[in-house]
Amino acid sequence: MLILGFTFVGVWTERFAEVRGFYRDVLGMSMIKDEPQAAWFVTPAGDEVHVYGPGDVDHEFFSHGPVVGLQVDDFAATRAAMIAAGIRFIGEPQADGGAIWSHYYGPDGNVYEIMQRSGA
Repeated sequence: MLILGFTFVGVWTERFAEVRGFYRDVLGMSMIKDEPQAAWFVTPAGDEVHVYGPGDVDHEFFSHGPVVGLQVDDFAATRAAMIAAGIRFIGEPQADGGAIWSHYYGPDGNVYEIMQRSGA
C-alpha cells in the first residue's frame, strides 16, 4: 500500500495516540516530527499531514472533522489492510470517471476517504 499524495491536512483530535499510530503503523506514512502532542507525516510527493492532540495549545483552534481524501496506489489492497486493522468503512466503494473511492471512520471518529484514480 502506498499513499500517493494530497495537500497539507491538519487534524486535531482527543485520540491523538490512536490517530498517530494509524498514520504511522496502518498507512505506513513517514513521520517527520514526533512530539508528545504533535506528529507530522509526509508522503513521497512531499505533502504533509499534521496531527495534534489536546495538549497542543498552538492548534486549539482546529475544529473536529476535516474530511481528507488520500490518493492510494492500490485501492483494493489499501482497503483490505485498513479493514484488517479494524477500520470501519461507510457503505460500499463508489466509482466514477476512472476513480474508485470509499469513505471510512478514522480512529478519531472523523470521516476520511481513500481514492485511486486511473493510471495510479
